[in-house]
Amino acid sequence: MAGAAVLGRLSWQDGTVRDIRKETAAAVSIAIELPDWAGHLPGQHVDVRLTAEDGYSAERSYSIASAPEPGRVELTVQRLPDGEVSPYLTGTLQPGYPFELRGPIGGWFVWDPASPGPVLLVAGGSGIVPLMSMIRSRAAAGSHAPFRLLYSARSPADALYPAELAERQRLADGLRIDYLYTRSVPAGWPRPPGRLSAAELPRGDDSTPPPAVFVCGPTGFVEAAANLLIQAGHQPGVIKTERFGPSGG
Repeated sequence: MAGAAVLGRLSWQDGTVRDIRKETAAAVSIAIELPDWAGHLPGQHVDVRLTAEDGYSAERSYSIASAPEPGRVELTVQRLPDGEVSPYLTGTLQPGYPFELRGPIGGWFVWDPASPGPVLLVAGGSGIVPLMSMIRSRAAAGSHAPFRLLYSARSPADALYPAELAERQRLADGLRIDYLYTRSVPAGWPRPPGRLSAAELPRGDDSTPPPAVFVCGPTGFVEAAANLLIQAGHQPGVIKTERFGPSGG
């Protein structure tokens, strides 16, 4: 498994798209075969580069969704309406196409599958992607570390990986998943649409040892969630955040 990567020492790798799976109306998961890929740490990301025939190129960063595996990596990409790269990746890219990326990148926002301690994951929208890598890595390692995922999505139709998450929770091996929706909810849902609040968060002093906390999503969501976690008694030193904002898509 690759360790924390230093961007300046990374080289671009040429891979091939092996599979594309539709996740939602606006998101797909892309499985890429990379002969030189040694693996990654759960939570890391990659840079993706598209190059046109005239030589113009565009780069974007995407979180890794898969568990570590030599020779293969999976990304989940959500289309941005005015984006430059994501519309191609979600609408034009096909199995068999070449794919160029650089990584893995990042050594701080990562979870160690050998750690037995509890983990609290807080996701907003497509911020679930690197946290899903952690959940999948937990399963691949045979870990029973207590995991709780709080997942905020606009609506059930916008939530990523619902069937897989439901199956993983059904195994009753220490993974708990709680959803909240900000715009529309299923019939009979116990909570009206709304943003994450203190009521959904466990208190920081409710468990020993305290959980490692990973928060990922849009900048506003991450900042609000981190503040709520601190107010709930979680120490700032155990909260790791990763945020994203408009980048051209």
